[in-house]
Amino acid sequence: MLETLLIANRGEIACRVIETARAMGIETVAVYSDADAGARHVALADRAVRIGAAASAESYLRGDRIIMAALETGADAIHPGYGFLSENADFVSAVEASGLIFVGPSADAIRAMGLKDKAKALMAEVGVPVVRGYHGADQKPGRLEVEAAEVGYPVLIKAVAGGGGKGMRRVDGPDDFIDALESAKAEARRAFGNDAVLIEKYVAKPRHIEVQIFGDGTHVVHLFERDCSLQRRHQKVIEEAPAPGMTQDVREAMCAAAVRAAEAVAYKGAGTVEFIVDASDGLRADRFWFMEMNTRLQVEHSVTEAITGVDLVEWQLRVAGGEAMPLAQKDLAVRGHAIEARIYAEDAEAGFLPSVGTLEHMVFPQDARVDTGVVEGDAISPYYDPMIAKLTVHGADRDAALRAMARALDDTEVAGTVTNIGFLGRLVAHPGFQTGDVDTGIIDRDGAWLVTPDAMSDEAKAVAAMTALGLSGAVLQGFSLWTPLSYFVGVGEDIVRVTPMSGGADVEVAGQLLRLSWCDGAWRVDGAKLRLKAVRVPGAVHVFGPGGGVIALADPLARGDAARAGAILAPMPGQVTRVLVNANAKVMEGDVLAVLEAMKMEHRLLAARDGVVAEVLVRVGDQVDAGAELVRLEEET
Repeated sequence: MLETLLIANRGEIACRVIETARAMGIETVAVYSDADAGARHVALADRAVRIGAAASAESYLRGDRIIMAALETGADAIHPGYGFLSENADFVSAVEASGLIFVGPSADAIRAMGLKDKAKALMAEVGVPVVRGYHGADQKPGRLEVEAAEVGYPVLIKAVAGGGGKGMRRVDGPDDFIDALESAKAEARRAFGNDAVLIEKYVAKPRHIEVQIFGDGTHVVHLFERDCSLQRRHQKVIEEAPAPGMTQDVREAMCAAAVRAAEAVAYKGAGTVEFIVDASDGLRADRFWFMEMNTRLQVEHSVTEAITGVDLVEWQLRVAGGEAMPLAQKDLAVRGHAIEARIYAEDAEAGFLPSVGTLEHMVFPQDARVDTGVVEGDAISPYYDPMIAKLTVHGADRDAALRAMARALDDTEVAGTVTNIGFLGRLVAHPGFQTGDVDTGIIDRDGAWLVTPDAMSDEAKAVAAMTALGLSGAVLQGFSLWTPLSYFVGVGEDIVRVTPMSGGADVEVAGQLLRLSWCDGAWRVDGAKLRLKAVRVPGAVHVFGPGGGVIALADPLARGDAARAGAILAPMPGQVTRVLVNANAKVMEGDVLAVLEAMKMEHRLLAARDGVVAEVLVRVGDQVDAGAELVRLEEET
């Protein structure tokens, strides 16, 4: 058994590992950057070591500093979590050379699966089906263009290193190929230091189904499959286990292929074998193909734990400590259905733009599993992934799990930053998702509906107005000599009139008069209890519950700046990775002027109108603050 464990990660996965290690009686050591000095994972650990500045390259990606921290604190082993150094074979070698245990697979296994082209070749050798494409070493644009035509459009360009959708582009025709290739290579170069790509045939109705495997270096078992088809920008949003529509013959074929894949590299620890599935004719045993293997624990491992009753982190720590595999294949079974939703600080309506801000108010449901690395009062940092939490629910069947997830999202309250909670609620209610008819294109096809916030109800507007005036709870009564005093509050496009009365208020919204009162800790309209709760934070009021929403509170001291009307501004702190225009260039509305990389994502900054570039204020490589001017257009005549 391990005695002391260092967790080389941050956020919710660091907290997750610490909680299991603590339950096993293992002492834990956290590492942290300057931005995370007060983070939740630091508070949970028995000890914590600073490893550098806020930027990942100066802290969480510094393997040498992490190993030194482990040695100085007397740790036996290092758990990498996921992301950062979790799939870095050189880091694994360095850990083991220092006399420490790496909680995960061998460096050889990581290398074998680390490059998609070589992994696909290996899989073909051991009888795992692979999708048709070009995986060659010749990376000349002309050769790749020819190969794409040979494969047949539409195709996917994919970086051979890394994952998470970085360096991936769908191309529907030859006219778009070169531009997509340059963009994919540039993104892959920045993310992985390797701009090599491969070409694959794009599957018409693709589903992303992956199999959780676990090995001890000799034997491998599977813990069944997960469906991760609901994605935006190739990033998973909602995952579930088991996969809807899965039949026993397809499960046996897919899980057997996953076990063969893991055994081919003598896999040790937790890993995931990902398959692309053609769902145009349902799930079939001859229509799934190997996509890649993630040689680490996955974000969505919680749904597998829910349906199997297994603690995968405990398995990792026991096997790393020299113990045998906890269970054999015959001992594993599927129990019920589980769904996970990832809550991010991001604006779905603005193209899933990550948001920063302080978590002024945060409440999670009691009847769901919550994995989080933040607490109320924390700030969302521009340096790392903007995930706030993962919600996982479990039910006797898929219908029960769907109902539980809808309730859990309704009961989740986060204020102080923009979140995707409303988007997740609409996605769970999507007719295709409800029936299990899913594929990776749902969000792209139905994005306009999914990202558009639901209209606030009149009751929610009334509650928002009362909260904005500070009249929640002990309601104040206005006073005048002849008639009650009224207040006016702007709620979206409506002007809400609030007239405090004894025990409550008369609230006029869009011509409708509502008698609002506060009783037993809840709002009521004409005596009927509302499932609404409101919270006022700096600059806004958040109303939670059916028909809820957010209203911005006007700052009376704020003034518009007409001179900046033609400025293209950085939406958040980040690094300029591409500048596509020069001074005096003519641009059209929607043209890409520059590209900013921030919060692990690439953001294209577009011209808001036709015009002429007056000045380019940044260069490639510049670090900019939120609100910084990047490009300025000439004033309109």
